[in-house]
Amino acid sequence: MVSSAKAADTGGIGRASALLASGTIVSRILGFVKLIVLAGMIGAIGNGADAFALANQLPNTVYVIVAGGILTAVLVPQIVRASLNADGGAAYINKLLTLALLILGATTIVATLLAPAITGFIGLPLKGDQLGLAIAFAYWCLPQIFFYGLYTLLGEVLNARKSFGPSTWVPVLNNIVAIAGLVVFGLLFGADPNGQRSAGAFTPAMIAVLAGSATLGVAAQAVVLFYFWRRTGLRYRPDFHFRGVGLGTAGKMAGWTFGMLILSTAAGIVETQVALVATGKASVFVLATAWLIFMLPHSVITVSVATAYFTRMSEHASRGMFDLVRTDASSAIRGTTLMIVLASAVIAVCAYPFAAVFVRPFEQVQGIGNVIVAFILGLVAFCILFVLQRTFYALGDTRTPFFFTLFQVVLIVAGVLGCTLLPKEWIAVGIALVVTLSGIAQTVLAAVLLHRRLGGIDGRRILGSLARYLVAVLLPLALGLALLWLLGGAREGGFAVSGRLPAILSMILIGVVMSAAYFGMLLLMRSAELRAVVDPLRARLRR
Repeated sequence: MVSSAKAADTGGIGRASALLASGTIVSRILGFVKLIVLAGMIGAIGNGADAFALANQLPNTVYVIVAGGILTAVLVPQIVRASLNADGGAAYINKLLTLALLILGATTIVATLLAPAITGFIGLPLKGDQLGLAIAFAYWCLPQIFFYGLYTLLGEVLNARKSFGPSTWVPVLNNIVAIAGLVVFGLLFGADPNGQRSAGAFTPAMIAVLAGSATLGVAAQAVVLFYFWRRTGLRYRPDFHFRGVGLGTAGKMAGWTFGMLILSTAAGIVETQVALVATGKASVFVLATAWLIFMLPHSVITVSVATAYFTRMSEHASRGMFDLVRTDASSAIRGTTLMIVLASAVIAVCAYPFAAVFVRPFEQVQGIGNVIVAFILGLVAFCILFVLQRTFYALGDTRTPFFFTLFQVVLIVAGVLGCTLLPKEWIAVGIALVVTLSGIAQTVLAAVLLHRRLGGIDGRRILGSLARYLVAVLLPLALGLALLWLLGGAREGGFAVSGRLPAILSMILIGVVMSAAYFGMLLLMRSAELRAVVDPLRARLRR
């Protein structure tokens, strides 16, 4: 009975993860299409591209400071606990949502009114027309703060109720709206793929279409979640009586998370300001593009698996079943890194062809490609850290993540400031390497602290699995590099970097060969983690 229940539970995790991953894949594909179209409209390197990239990051920056991770860290565990109440947690949800919307609304209004000051502070190196353009974009982009918050609130409540699909799929709508806006921009004002349009050449109408469509997409993905709320039986009724449902506990947890987000945002501001020193070379837009590529496997694999596990870990933690929390964390880490090791190797090999999908001049391909490689070296550690952090959140501990984040931020700020000594064309690469190395150090510290908290984290089994994955990826890595060289992926004029279609075809070929070799190696090594994935698929195919 126990084994069958465990199998059913694991199957539920697998189905939830697959649903999350499928939505994320579609959304990310459209996100790359949006980025390709955006680069085609305003370029990837230039004053206009950097001004828009900065302004479009501002809502995320302000939102993260005010509420971003707080909602994830606090909301799911608290809703899981509140669901044990007689009303299934309905009163708690209504009160929390009302309070959060009031805070988000006030923050959005104040931030929009302060757009010149916020833009000027974060974009300190910007001057003249470029600063003016960034401020104009910011007025249109900053209202996204409210809708990012609304999307997170509604989506996390659905996740806590084990309705994982909607919040994963609705970003597809966001991307569709944004792509449509970019197409309209191109039809009305023409394309500038090499970024030659000066900051002063952007008219109010151009600014409104470009930034307004970005905000409209974010609004659409948030509002549509109300429909899925109703389908799951949830009804929102504003409730301004905030006492008596345990919001004080949530507030204490949120305080540490708020401090952690302040630290992370401060590090991000330093990164942006140093990157803007290199405007005209690989700068803010290039870093944002490389980071999006870096986040692709993390979003599809790690977030999909960890989000499904997070709800289960919160349930186990609320019942004091810490052995099961440890087992969940170990399973999530081993399951995600199985694929993340392969993804890291494939993206590292395909960094230049990947860059060639977005830009054409080989100098720009090199600029983005080098930053991708610098980021991707830290992908495995980044994904492990994500699971470790969620484990602390499931335990109701937001204090410990604050301290290991402080450790990372100190390393990042010192390292990024040191990047100002580099030549302009290498500043973005230096920033990415600093983020990678500090992230690895942070992951080690987080693992040590969680080991102390739980009395162990199944470390020997996790390290054994990682060692097998790293050995298994050596042959695929050699094959991928050989293919890249044969396809001319690292030299100007080579087939793999000669255009968008050749780059995509080259990446598909390299990815297929490397994947086949990797899974073949794991089968020869009799990897238990791979069998856990393959055996259910075999059984289903036989049926």
